[in-house]
Amino acid sequence: MKKGKQQRKEKQQGFGPNQAALLLIAIIICELAGFVGSVFTAPNIAGWYEQLAKPDFRPPNWLFFPVWTILYALMGVSLYIIYTSKDRMRTAALYAFGVQLFLNVLWSFVFFGMRSPFYGLVTIVLLWASIAYMIFKFFGISKAAALLQVPYLFWVTVAALLNFFIFLMN
Repeated sequence: MKKGKQQRKEKQQGFGPNQAALLLIAIIICELAGFVGSVFTAPNIAGWYEQLAKPDFRPPNWLFFPVWTILYALMGVSLYIIYTSKDRMRTAALYAFGVQLFLNVLWSFVFFGMRSPFYGLVTIVLLWASIAYMIFKFFGISKAAALLQVPYLFWVTVAALLNFFIFLMN
């Protein structure tokens, strides 16, 4: 009898259809944030953004879509890990995740939608700090979830530098 309960418990803890659905939902949430941001970004690339003076180190425009798509997927996996954890600090970590995701979308709106490099810079500094804080919160729950966010922090660092120089140059 005890062996049967243990086997059922192990089966419930495996990666089944419910966990796969949760993982997919977490990734979709993050990719949707990227889509919302692109609503403000895409229409302004060819016109307004291309006319701005930019530093030589800027990545080519074609690189942004695949990089962000991968980063949002990694964010989704990280979100899934934290969401499914049993850690008592999970709620605070999820709030930190929500704040940075909101700021991520807000930056696209401010920089591209409002066409404001200055307020974009203010927003991306807040975004960078919120990502760093989220990584700190995630690290206490899951090192893997935290490490999955490091490429995102790196890319936002590059974006912040780009935003800073665009602000200075225009």
